[in-house]
Amino acid sequence: MFASLLQSAVPELSSRQIEALEAHYHLLQRWNRSLNLTRIEDLEDAVERHYAESLFVGRVLESLPQGMADIGSGAGFPGVPLAILRPDCSVTLIESHQRKAVFLKEASRKLANVRVLARRAEEVGETFDWVVSRAVSYADLARSLPRLAPKVALLTGAEAPSVALQYLWDDPITVPWGKNRLLRVGRAA
Repeated sequence: MFASLLQSAVPELSSRQIEALEAHYHLLQRWNRSLNLTRIEDLEDAVERHYAESLFVGRVLESLPQGMADIGSGAGFPGVPLAILRPDCSVTLIESHQRKAVFLKEASRKLANVRVLARRAEEVGETFDWVVSRAVSYADLARSLPRLAPKVALLTGAEAPSVALQYLWDDPITVPWGKNRLLRVGRAA
């Protein structure tokens, strides 16, 4: 069921990519029983909100860079689907909650292009080409985002980004699934 739902939402995926995303989904379901990784439990909602939205970022940012960080990766969104979509990109999942970071390490064991940093984004001493993030407050992002990358892609709600983020923003792109779901792409001011 997962595979057919994902295939209809994102038809250009290969069978190998769908298989890897489905493996992540099943692992997420098992771990979510004891660790609060996501509140979205309905299969259709999970495919749309977690996987299709994450892959939408990769489709919009066609020329993804070699080095990308996902701040507040949580259960691996959008970073894990992006890493599966683009195995040529190096994806760093930044997650400060230790138990979630353990899940991310397990979930990314077979993904050679993914590494996990179990720390707060403001403690990360390196830079990236891009930062992606979803469901992290602008206030939390403002503490580290401008220092980490010159370009960002944020999956957000209707609220406009804060000036404190110090980016010039393209017009928001409506995400095809859900209400008031937007992709905001910015470049350092």
